[in-house]
Amino acid sequence: MSDQDTAKPRQFHFVRHGDQSTTALDWESGPSIVRKALSEALNARNIAFLLGAGCSSLEIDDKQRGIPTMGPLASEFCKHPLPPDLDDNFDPIKPPEWGPTSEEVEFLKVRGAALQDTEYTWNLERLMELLFSLAFIYRRSDNPKHASFLDTVEGIINKVKSFLWERCTKGNFASGDNAVLDVYESFYRRLVLRDRSLPRPWIFTTNYDLFNERAMDRLGLPYANGFSGVVERRFNPATFRYALAEQLDVTSRKWSAVDGFVYLCKLHGSLSWTEDDHGLFPIRELWPQDGASKVMIYPTPAKQNSSLGSPYSDLFREFQSRIVREQSVLITAGFAFGDEHLNNIIYQALTIPTFRLIVFANPNAKGEIAKLRGLRDERIWIIGGDGPDEKNPAHYFNMIVEHFMPQRQSDRIDDAVRLVMETMGAKKDAADEQ
Repeated sequence: MSDQDTAKPRQFHFVRHGDQSTTALDWESGPSIVRKALSEALNARNIAFLLGAGCSSLEIDDKQRGIPTMGPLASEFCKHPLPPDLDDNFDPIKPPEWGPTSEEVEFLKVRGAALQDTEYTWNLERLMELLFSLAFIYRRSDNPKHASFLDTVEGIINKVKSFLWERCTKGNFASGDNAVLDVYESFYRRLVLRDRSLPRPWIFTTNYDLFNERAMDRLGLPYANGFSGVVERRFNPATFRYALAEQLDVTSRKWSAVDGFVYLCKLHGSLSWTEDDHGLFPIRELWPQDGASKVMIYPTPAKQNSSLGSPYSDLFREFQSRIVREQSVLITAGFAFGDEHLNNIIYQALTIPTFRLIVFANPNAKGEIAKLRGLRDERIWIIGGDGPDEKNPAHYFNMIVEHFMPQRQSDRIDDAVRLVMETMGAKKDAADEQ
């Protein structure tokens, strides 16, 4: 008997009480168990998803098809500049436009923020948090020296934005590779078929990219993202109170909620947001957005120089408002619980008896995941671990969508329609070539 024949079947874990035993499930029967449990959870009155950076990252054959997660992004940014003997690809004549200079690296080091072997090496948002805080201090200082310090800090902030802009807009996904976008499309197809009598689902995300918007646009799904207008789309939190309905009878005022409507709330900003000086509504949505230095990203409230600055406060208020309601379920995916503001809101929600938290993550992870598991709370589910193969753990977004999201009859119909469209398109192209 070969080693392959005697190898243990790959298993993942479905932790429902924080216990250490009887949580392992095999890939033959396990997915159906999770699907059934998740289907019941999705029928709760109030449903919200929290999608983190891991959802937009997808490696196939050791090649990144999406956007790297925060750790690799931070590592790539912080390694510049390196001495030539430490980096074979180092070009002292033509460094990347977003690369920090030696002077900028030293500037941060003097202020206790070295870019090597520190928390900034694995979390770029922590660096942004520090930079915004420094800018806040220097902007309000009457020390003449601090004016030049402010210029340096703002220069580094713009370089981080340029770097994120480049990584979030350029890549295989921007050149016709739809691997990541297909996962998002499949996610929304499986999500939106909720009973009309139930409130529409909410999608909260810490990502700056546009995969959510592009997926819903391609599927023809209407959604509210906090912006109103057509020619000039501006952020107005009142739009999160709006709903989309269709008139059932033109002779009377009978209305019904539109199937598939989604609320999208981008907690850390977006590549498509920018600022101008337009009174109460200074944030615009531009497609496409040019000028990376104007991109609206703010991993902490310091972006707006106060703990309650808009739109940060508006977006986080929506998050808190939605998950603290009775019979609410929050499902997290690709989220590493690295944002203390979000973590605090989630822990507050856990004080409500009817709240449930479903976390897709490695159950053996340390930090907040270990803390959640240690609570031994039956309302907290943690799903993850080994995938059907070594390269796709169970808690990765593509695995969640493919194996754990409830499967609907419409999925098969959508796949059949897509196959017909692709087949007919291929035949037309072949005919045109003849």
